[in-house]
Amino acid sequence: MTSQRVLVVDDESKMQRVLEIMLKRMGHEVVCAGNGMEALQIIKSAPADLVISDLRMPGMNGTELLKTLREQGNEVPVIIMTAYGTIESAVEAMKLGACDYIVRPFDVEALEVAIARILAESRMRRQNDFLRHEVDKGWGEFVGSSAPMQGVYDLIRQVAPGKTTVLITGETGTGKELVARAIHRASPRQSALFVPINCAAIPADILESELFGYQKGAFTGANKDRVGKFEMADGGTLFLDELTEMPMPLQAKLLRVLQENIIERLGSNRGIPIDVRIVAATNRDPRQAISDGRLREDLYYRVNVFNIDLPPLRERKDDIPALAASFLLGLNNTQGISEAAMVCLQNYSWPGNVRELQNVIERAAVLACGGEIDLKYLPQEMTNAKVVADSSEPYSFASLELNAAVEKLEESMIRSALKQAGNNKSKAARLLDISERALWYKLKKYGL
Repeated sequence: MTSQRVLVVDDESKMQRVLEIMLKRMGHEVVCAGNGMEALQIIKSAPADLVISDLRMPGMNGTELLKTLREQGNEVPVIIMTAYGTIESAVEAMKLGACDYIVRPFDVEALEVAIARILAESRMRRQNDFLRHEVDKGWGEFVGSSAPMQGVYDLIRQVAPGKTTVLITGETGTGKELVARAIHRASPRQSALFVPINCAAIPADILESELFGYQKGAFTGANKDRVGKFEMADGGTLFLDELTEMPMPLQAKLLRVLQENIIERLGSNRGIPIDVRIVAATNRDPRQAISDGRLREDLYYRVNVFNIDLPPLRERKDDIPALAASFLLGLNNTQGISEAAMVCLQNYSWPGNVRELQNVIERAAVLACGGEIDLKYLPQEMTNAKVVADSSEPYSFASLELNAAVEKLEESMIRSALKQAGNNKSKAARLLDISERALWYKLKKYGL
């Protein structure tokens, strides 16, 4: 977590110096002003995380400063200090929104505790505001024990404890954000925020201000200061989804931030140090995106420190029964899935991956009206799909045990594909619409 910026407002230079020494000892950046008007000018050029103001000052006093800040929509926490404390002035300050009212001479340790508490509460309010927008999104736990997913779990466990930048690749619907959240939860940053932003879902002219924030007056409509996603994620993790959709000029600015760990809000020239872990994701082939002019090559090398490539659902069909069951649990209004429907689900190629499976299950549950999900409730393109098979090896199952039946069907399909491909493994993998890696795993599984 970076240090906080505290503005001390007092017309007495000795008191400014006392507070400056104390605050710097606490690890904070300190700026001083001699009166309220000067304080407003400082805040206008660069925001503060806390204001400590004397009550009586020439020109604009402490309560007038506080009132002006609130009228401007600035919610920066303010501590009012005075050597002439009265109940009336204290009540007025608190009504205007002061966080604390301290009478001088003050106890240094008590003031340090109050400052630490107020800064912590301010950061917590900021996090809570963000989490209120996130709470409805939610995220589930991983489902699946197939070999490809076991490899993904191992990579998450290896990379999570550090600060290494991670690039997650994979088709749409494979669960890239789920992996990013898992990395965050398994890291030392788990108590701070996980802040996602979809670079493809936000217009290019807005994306920059969303990432870096802005100062009041930076552009038309900027009526007050706004904290960007980078500052929001300070101490935590920033997830840049669909990185290749970010405009190229903004990619250059992002590269500089990743190199220097300093950002500037729009409309400000003050650098703000940040401590943020970057996890990026894309559903495109990054090298093809570079060739197509969608991704800077230098940015690719900067974010691709540790790559996690997510397998599509067609390469982890062993996980389909468990995934389908987990989606049914969330619906809680069906009597399960018939064997025929499950075989159909496992034979489908799933171009939309896990997200498509979830949608299919939800639709089928609605159509089943609380009964069992059968073939008639699945989309027609699934039930009409042809299965690659060797006609010389008809399917005959000794029992209705689903896993054994599926394995027998899978083995037969692999044999057929190998025969059609002349035992060429790459060609057979293409016929089966799986990766060579997945094919080699299945060849070993079935002793082929």
